[in-house]
Amino acid sequence: MGSTSAHNNEGLGRRNLIKRSAALGLISVPTMSFLSACASSSGDDQSKQKGEVTKDNPFGVAKDGVLDVVIFKGGFGDQYAIEWEKEYKKAWGGKVSHLGTQEITGKLQPRFVGGNPPDVIDNSGAQQIKLDTLYKDGQLANLDELLDAPSFDDPAKKVRDILIPGTAEKGNFDGKMYSLNYIYTVWGVWYSGKLFKDKGWEVPKTWDAFLTIMKEAKADGIGGLAHQGKHPYYINVMIMDLIAKTGGLDAMKAIDNLDPKAFVGSEAATASIEAIYEIVEKGLLLPGTNSLDHIESQTAWNKGKAVFIPSGSWLENEQLKQTPADFDMKFLPMPLLPGSKLPFEAIRAGAGEPFIVPEKAKNKAGGLEFLRRMLSKEWSTIFAQQANSLTIVKDGVDTSVQLRPGTKSAVEAVTAAGANTFDYYYINWYSEMDESIRTASAELMAKRIQPKEWLKRAQAAVDKAAKDPASKNNKRS
Repeated sequence: MGSTSAHNNEGLGRRNLIKRSAALGLISVPTMSFLSACASSSGDDQSKQKGEVTKDNPFGVAKDGVLDVVIFKGGFGDQYAIEWEKEYKKAWGGKVSHLGTQEITGKLQPRFVGGNPPDVIDNSGAQQIKLDTLYKDGQLANLDELLDAPSFDDPAKKVRDILIPGTAEKGNFDGKMYSLNYIYTVWGVWYSGKLFKDKGWEVPKTWDAFLTIMKEAKADGIGGLAHQGKHPYYINVMIMDLIAKTGGLDAMKAIDNLDPKAFVGSEAATASIEAIYEIVEKGLLLPGTNSLDHIESQTAWNKGKAVFIPSGSWLENEQLKQTPADFDMKFLPMPLLPGSKLPFEAIRAGAGEPFIVPEKAKNKAGGLEFLRRMLSKEWSTIFAQQANSLTIVKDGVDTSVQLRPGTKSAVEAVTAAGANTFDYYYINWYSEMDESIRTASAELMAKRIQPKEWLKRAQAAVDKAAKDPASKNNKRS
């Protein structure tokens, strides 16, 4: 994505970020002298927080330094990070600054522009700062250094050797890892085991069976499908999973690889978007769901107002307070259209929730060490206990930990899927394309466009991304 020298050009990167921020009205454009002052002070601050590199201290963390941590306080909360920070402070002393927030862009974009970003960021949520933007602006530390460091639990193994396959690739730009996607996420559809038991419904494995349940629910005054209308990312979970399962891995890779027939001309994409639109046409959506945010729609679902809802495996933790004790949350792999190339058990699963260390962090060494310790069994287990989700560390969770129903169901789905897992990369690689497809999906669910127009808009987004010379660096085989 551009030459190495251009990527590392601090002044150019910061100026690009300033221009984009100014265009959004977030900041006023500072003077060149201000830029120069930021650039010169950042390196001095990093050198002050640098200790001796040893076998047990591979990044050279300074004792009694300051570590600045910002965590997206969404579906997983931030208590797990607070527990981590306590352990980090025990090891290194000093002060750990913690901010849990959903306003990632609002809180952090001015800090990136000002040259004083935090040391560790969980860069997630609806206000995530787009990773491709940060990469192009030279704001991300190359984490290959982390991958090649000794793992915390077993120094004989490198960090890269203890990660679930695909983890490093998910955070890659131009063949190098710039974000650590920490959480092993399962995406799909969710339902209440209690509701299914009360209604006598069987788990639907085909699209027809899926629609039949929603039709029966509608007859009983229950919405078939709720979705987080204000955040069309969620309905895209269903759309993209259905495309992958219908057309197989080639259909998924065609989208990631910006194929000129990724959508228009794709039988799998056409069949999938028509199937999704059938839910809309037949009036099987929860009334009003198109205007709800994620918490509103998920809470309505928890109250039994809808049968199904799409989401990732953070859903259970995000809805702990709203979920009835007997709800029995269950995960459902995407049901199959006729002639699907992947089996019912196939699921989208992989590394999610990107953690980053800014290139100009004052305590970059501390940030890297924090990520290394996140990959220990102790910290991985803390996460599972606090956030009810799994991490990308192989065998990283103490098996004696009690899991909630939704998390247990997701683990069972991963086991049943075996090698039949898949994951998209375009969301990180091409944020503008992703946003365009989300917008088209919102229009489709509101019946403002038809499937043919959705396909046209999605393909136009792909074609636009393909014109960016940087896209040639991102290819899946």
